[in-house]
Amino acid sequence: MMKRVVIPIVLFLATVGSADAAKFIRIGLTLGLTGTYREMSDMQMKGFRLWQKDVNSRDGILGRKLQLLILDDKSDPQTAKSLYEQFITRDKVDLLFAPYSSEITAAILPVTEKYGYPLLASGASADRLWQVGYKYLFGFYTRASNTTVGFLEMAMEKGFHNLGIVYEEDPFSEDVAYGAKKWAGRFGLNVRLFEGVKKGRGNIDELARKAKASNAQIVIACGYSAIAVDMRLALKKIGWYPNAYFATSATALPSYYNRLKADADYSFSQSQWEHHSRLDLFGGEKFHEEFVKAYREEPSFQAAQAYAAGQILEQAIRKGGSLDRQQIRDVLSTMDASSIIGRYGVDATGMQIKHFNLIIQWQKGKKEIVWPEELRTAPPIFKETNEENNQ
Repeated sequence: MMKRVVIPIVLFLATVGSADAAKFIRIGLTLGLTGTYREMSDMQMKGFRLWQKDVNSRDGILGRKLQLLILDDKSDPQTAKSLYEQFITRDKVDLLFAPYSSEITAAILPVTEKYGYPLLASGASADRLWQVGYKYLFGFYTRASNTTVGFLEMAMEKGFHNLGIVYEEDPFSEDVAYGAKKWAGRFGLNVRLFEGVKKGRGNIDELARKAKASNAQIVIACGYSAIAVDMRLALKKIGWYPNAYFATSATALPSYYNRLKADADYSFSQSQWEHHSRLDLFGGEKFHEEFVKAYREEPSFQAAQAYAAGQILEQAIRKGGSLDRQQIRDVLSTMDASSIIGRYGVDATGMQIKHFNLIIQWQKGKKEIVWPEELRTAPPIFKETNEENNQ
């Protein structure tokens, strides 16, 4: 395993004169570098920084180098909202990227909409964000409600019938859960348990017992790092493992396996991008090589999302030929483009409609792509027994 290098986080807020500022395209964003979203945000920061480095090595965009202003929002919506107001009114940045998580993105959208800043949702996918009527928000990857489609399709084809869905009470997790419930019905699956818990305060052990009592063959946990890991440990504690366990977001991070070791095996999750020795998806091999060289660790899909968001914004700027925010907004609303995570294209509300996610599974300590079939690096493994000690 590659050694993880601890890199000092420099939170840079430029204080330059107008003459110097004109040399740069200044882009602001916040990330939860501390708090609940720190792992995913750290990956995103590294992806954004790598994109900045690559663009500046090519003499920038429209003859101007990039200057990213990244601040820690502490995984707190109100802190992020205040910082985005500051970026716009005090620092007068040219453009913005969205923060990490649907929860925090929802908090800052009234600010970015008020001032007319186009925003790529590089870390948010809750469907409800595009149901408000915002004019400057653009989805970037698979909407939350479609997260589990590929997994449920495989479960249906395998002949399973009953599932339990548990979720944390936040916008992304809830939209994944309700989307899974909807798609389960379409695939003819029975939802035997559907229950939410307060974020970071739910009794996961009790949920595991309820899932077992419901005769669920499949358990889906919707949330971030805590619920993904804690539910897997709770299943082990009660000595029961369903035929399949799916958990969102953090399950695709290397840290999921680092925490659980062999207990991570057989876990399914979604991913927006994966590196695999047998594939070079969407030209991501170069990104992977540069990321490992720069940070001495494997990139997660959150890192790839950030880099790809930069690619899409760069294409929009170049296509429009200026930094005029209204023009960039108009280009983003109609552009059909590609990045290292795949296709970009939105509907009339700004919701992403052309990108699809992958389904991965941990198998013998490695992440394998198990859906869609044409990109499969290994067949999915569904457990034939529900007894934990027979794994």
